[in-house]
Amino acid sequence: MEKQENKFGFTSFAENWNGRLAMLGFVIGIATELLTGKGILAQLGLM
Repeated sequence: MEKQENKFGFTSFAENWNGRLAMLGFVIGIATELLTGKGILAQLGLM
């Protein structure tokens, strides 16, 4: 019988997905900044 890894909490699976999504968000933020000429905070109306 296979051992199933828990998918919640601080597991390797969760940390890998967290890192991947963080990198994706960072790239999308930089691309949006390049396309609009405004910083991320300016786009959100915080500056």
